[in-house]
Amino acid sequence: MKEAVIVIDMLNDFVTGALRCERAQRIVPSLRKLIEAARERNVPVIYVNDAHHEVDFEVVRRWGKHALKGTIGAQVVPELKPIEGDYVVEKRTYSGFFETGLDPLLRSLGVDTVILSGIHTHVCVKHTAADAFFRGYKIVVAKDGVEAFTQKDHEEGLKYLEYAYGAELKDVDEIISGWKG
Repeated sequence: MKEAVIVIDMLNDFVTGALRCERAQRIVPSLRKLIEAARERNVPVIYVNDAHHEVDFEVVRRWGKHALKGTIGAQVVPELKPIEGDYVVEKRTYSGFFETGLDPLLRSLGVDTVILSGIHTHVCVKHTAADAFFRGYKIVVAKDGVEAFTQKDHEEGLKYLEYAYGAELKDVDEIISGWKG
């Protein structure tokens, strides 16, 4: 089993900016711990980030201007910034796989299991999980490393991920302890 940590949309606009999720800040310490442990153990860390154009459906039809490509809002929050050796994949829809290079990157790294983390449990994490499932990846969700606008959205998202995609829901500490063995 070869794993990769996928960090979804932990961007300024989702944590402190245009589409701020008040609950996002609470997962930053868990994510930092997961990311640092992954780097120490040579588990790939892949950031999957919105990088919208003003004409994208998510911008025009649903959420308004957010995470526009090249802006501060589309940058990873300072506490979780990518470093050399990490990977960054830009996306323009909810899924980290849709019309991006994520799948070929994972395959070139020999990854068969994705550890999903980030924002939002019931939207971007859910759609990324769906596409991972359809491509045959095993899915683990860092349950203390994902969050949503509301507790209800978060809990329903976790239940759906587990039910529909067979995702394993694990705390960050449980994920990290599995790497030690």
